[in-house]
Formats: sequence, C-alpha cells, structure tokens
Amino acid sequence: MSTLKDKYINPFTDFGFKKLFGTEFNKPLLIDFLNEILRSETGNIKELHYLSTENLPACESDRKAIFDIYCENDRGEKFIVELQKAKQNYFKDRSVYYSTFPIQDQAQRGDWDFQLKAVYTIGILDFVFQEDKSDNDVFHHEVKMVDIKTGKIFFDKLTYIYLEMPKFKKTEDELETHFEKWLFVLKNLNKLTSRPKKLQEKIFTRLFEQAEIAHYDKNEYQQYEESLKYYRDLKNTIDTAHDEGKIEGKIEEKVNMVMIMKKNNEPLEKIKQYTDLSLEDINEILDDAAQ
Repeated sequence: MSTLKDKYINPFTDFGFKKLFGTEFNKPLLIDFLNEILRSETGNIKELHYLSTENLPACESDRKAIFDIYCENDRGEKFIVELQKAKQNYFKDRSVYYSTFPIQDQAQRGDWDFQLKAVYTIGILDFVFQEDKSDNDVFHHEVKMVDIKTGKIFFDKLTYIYLEMPKFKKTEDELETHFEKWLFVLKNLNKLTSRPKKLQEKIFTRLFEQAEIAHYDKNEYQQYEESLKYYRDLKNTIDTAHDEGKIEGKIEEKVNMVMIMKKNNEPLEKIKQYTDLSLEDINEILDDAAQ
C-alpha cells in the first residue's frame, strides 16, 4: 500500500460512496442522511431495504437504468440516491427518466386501481447547474409537480432533491444543524486530517471509522485507488470540456471520455449519457482503439 496521502476516502468516488452508503453494515449512515433530507416528507425512516441497482425495463429494446443506490422503506416508498461527479448533458432529463422505473415497477396485474407509493430521487452533485450559476444562495433544491396557477402541489408522490455541493461554503465553526454537518463532511471528508470537534455524534463515529483508509485491506485499498483515479480522470476531462465550451464540438475530448469510462467497465448506455454520442459512434471509437 503506497501512494495515497489522504487519511479519509473521497465520498465522490464510486468506491467511497458505496462504502459509506451502499452496504448493509453502513445502512445506518444512509438512514440518518435520508432522514435529515426527507423527515418532513416521510416521517422518521427506521428501516431500508436495498434493491437491485440495475433496473431492467419491460421490453428488451428499451434502455435500462443503472442507479448508484436504490432502496425502499417499510411502507414501500422508493429512494434513488445518486452521486453525480461532473457536469453531464441532459442531467435533469436523465434524472426524471430514471425516476420512471420505480413507478413502472409498481404496476400490478389484474384489477389494480393505480395507487402509487412515493418515489424520491436524491442527487448529490459535485457541480453547479449552469442555469443557477449566478445564484449562490440556493444549493438545496426540492422539486415537485406544482400547479402554476395556484402554486399548490398537484402531485406529492414524485420528489426530486438536488444538492449542489460546490455552493455549500460553511466552515466547521459555522455549522448549526445536523443536516449542515452532513453536507460539510460529504464535501470535505477527503481533505480532513482528523475528526472535527463539531461532528461528535455517534453516527459520525461510524462514518469516520469506515472512511479511514488505513483500516482497509489490500483489496479495498486497490479498489479505492482505482476508483479515485477514475474520478479524477473523468471529472477533469468533462470539466475541462465544459469550461472551454468544447463539450458540443471537440470530438477528441469525447473520445478521451469514452476510453476512460470503457477502461473502468462502465456500461455503454452510461457512456452515451456522459458523451452525448450515439452507440454507433462509441462502438466505432472502441473498435478503432482495439486495432
């Protein structure tokens, strides 16, 4: 075990996010986090059940959805929790599209009255929405179907929550609520060298123990190293393309993105979503690289 100097993992890596929120052992972390976001909506969540993160459509020709974390509570309400590492074309469209799978899953054969359980999509974003760039005060978005004329909620069973993490600027001394402590630790975990005095709750004891890299065996350490390299490569490629206004036009940036994602065994549909290339173009790039 050699190169990493950080004490704690980066939760914006695939390994880090799923280590903290996607395992049975650390399920209390996910429950506590969701309660801070959704308690006013769902009441206190006491138990969650992890569901398959690969959601297959009814028809083979349809696209499938691949979630970071997909779970349900004891009332059958569904939760999609996703970490978005970098800007992506049509991110909101993808988010809405993904939320339709838990809705379709509730269909019942025979005599069914179409009553649905609530579906919640939570996006933890390592970027800022382009259209909200000038608004630094609002980073916590809660979106529902609203009647424009009355301003009242028209349908309360479909909720999208987005956290634009770069906009969260509070220091440790400024933290007031448990929710703010969660945001602080998610944004700053890999930069910390010790556990902050403000984060002494029992739930954060578990988080810091699970996040400490020195506790990992050789296999976990290697997985994290690879996940961190992928995160840095992909984020750098996508952010550079967006910053320089090239994401629509410069094909070499997209080729680089395809190669990075394929190397990390990302599915073709996910590569398509990130690059906005057709599957034919992606396969052609991969075929050329293989020759």
